[in-house]
Amino acid sequence: MIKNLIQIIEDDKSVKKLLEIAFKEFEFEFISSENKKNALLMFLSHNPNLLVVDLGLPDGDGKDLIKQIREISKVPIIVLTARDDEKEIIAALDVGADDYITKPFSVNELLARIRANLRRIANVEIESANRFICDELELDIVSRDIFLKKEKLKLTPIEYELLKYFMLHANKTLTHKQILQEVWGTAYQNEMPYLRTYVNTLRKKIEENSTRPKYIKTESGIGYRFSF
Repeated sequence: MIKNLIQIIEDDKSVKKLLEIAFKEFEFEFISSENKKNALLMFLSHNPNLLVVDLGLPDGDGKDLIKQIREISKVPIIVLTARDDEKEIIAALDVGADDYITKPFSVNELLARIRANLRRIANVEIESANRFICDELELDIVSRDIFLKKEKLKLTPIEYELLKYFMLHANKTLTHKQILQEVWGTAYQNEMPYLRTYVNTLRKKIEENSTRPKYIKTESGIGYRFSF
């Protein structure tokens, strides 16, 4: 596989050209598609490292393409779209997108998100060895311990599960519903005040300044992102 091969799925020629210029400058290999049908065929034949997907494609909704790809791959998917409606963004994340940026957008911000998602995938090997490191936080899956600056954190079972979930999905935008379902179960999927309480508690334990968090970032109206 070509290292850092990115697939652009975008029908707006000016946006596609802008992305191609940026990717060339920063030495990313790329392939481009303008519709769902061609995008899926190119994905299957080229096996890219990351996808940048527009939701408004000429032959259908980009969310349907994301859903198809998620059935066969865990490749990082960043949604790049003119739709800034929270429900649309949440729907895209719920079907499998990892991140989103709305148009008009900063190329530098998009490149930063791309690097972060590629870094997350690179850490899969660490996870398979039962240890996962995010900056100054270290997760030991076997012992069920989490360390901050080599010091073991005192966490309740739920706090551990929540922080583990964040760390294993670092640099990915997670919706409230996704977090609640995965950590607490489907019965809790609408308990957002419950989630906020635990996030606030975790921030006090791992952040130097819980009001200006370094790790657990709020994605307003969407959910949270664990950054490192």
